[in-house]
Amino acid sequence: MNARLAAILVLLLGLLGGGALVVYEQQHAIQPSNVDPLGRPLLKGLAAAKITGIQIAQPNKSIITLEHKGSGWVIDERGEFPADFDKVRAFVLEAIELKIGQSEPIGAQDRARLHLLEPDKGEGAGTLVELRAADGKPLARFLIGEKYFKRAPSDPASAAADGRFVLLPDHPGTVYVVSDPLTQATARSAAWIDKSGISAQKLKALEVHLAGGEHWKIERANEKADWKLVGAKAGEKVEVTKANAASYSLSLLELADVASPGTSAQSAGFDKPTATIVATTLSGLTYRFTVGKPDGANYYLRFTRQGEPDNKDAPRLAREEALEPYTLLVAKSKLDDTLIKRADLLEKKK
Repeated sequence: MNARLAAILVLLLGLLGGGALVVYEQQHAIQPSNVDPLGRPLLKGLAAAKITGIQIAQPNKSIITLEHKGSGWVIDERGEFPADFDKVRAFVLEAIELKIGQSEPIGAQDRARLHLLEPDKGEGAGTLVELRAADGKPLARFLIGEKYFKRAPSDPASAAADGRFVLLPDHPGTVYVVSDPLTQATARSAAWIDKSGISAQKLKALEVHLAGGEHWKIERANEKADWKLVGAKAGEKVEVTKANAASYSLSLLELADVASPGTSAQSAGFDKPTATIVATTLSGLTYRFTVGKPDGANYYLRFTRQGEPDNKDAPRLAREEALEPYTLLVAKSKLDDTLIKRADLLEKKK
């Protein structure tokens, strides 16, 4: 059996077994038949300092555009919401450091089978990454296709890959294997946003209005004082752990995602909110949260903040102020301890 026939058989084996190519172990590996040397950078000559924009396009018109502005990166499709600088930086370095582990000539039919067609080509489309210069022109473009496995996994869709099949659109006749699984190459905004959220710290008072008319409010004189239930009836006493959990949750309100700028108040459920929360800190800040309807594992959320901030918390408060214009999404689990009924807040009678 010659090397070309063996390569075709291995390719077909992978395609029939779940859409990803499974290769022999190194002692059975087929040597590349073209002139691309192993270990050569895929994107030769690309410098991180020149990259000021990234666009990732996936099938079904899913696109995300990241731009370097000021001292950070923003997401264009989310109203220039801040991107996570560390994730962007790591992705740029990954792209620059991609090395060719294997290369083979490939035809149009096999490009489709490995999902290495442009994102707008329908069936067989892959993920197109474009790294851009300051003038918006592309410095490099590459298509990401199926996962690459050294051994056949039981479930290719969920298994962690050993690498990916990639293709350079300017050289469509060659498919490459790189050892990086490129999991960050996605158009989902949740994977790119800076998830640093809202931190209503050291509360003096917490008031919760739930849909349906349920309402309660607790308050305390200082950080070491006990919580008191406003309007408590005879024999009613706040369960300390429940009150602490309800207030503490608002100091760690990490973001899950940010909604698109076109999301209306009605579609987010703000016209008929799940809850409204008013949290007043001991330093005199007042946070007002409107919790919209659920969206999968998240709630839509908007908030405002009033009061004079303390200068020692300036960076955090500036970050929060920048979040106010946006419709945010937070995990339901982050608010479970706050959105409880009045009866669940009380100490149980023995």
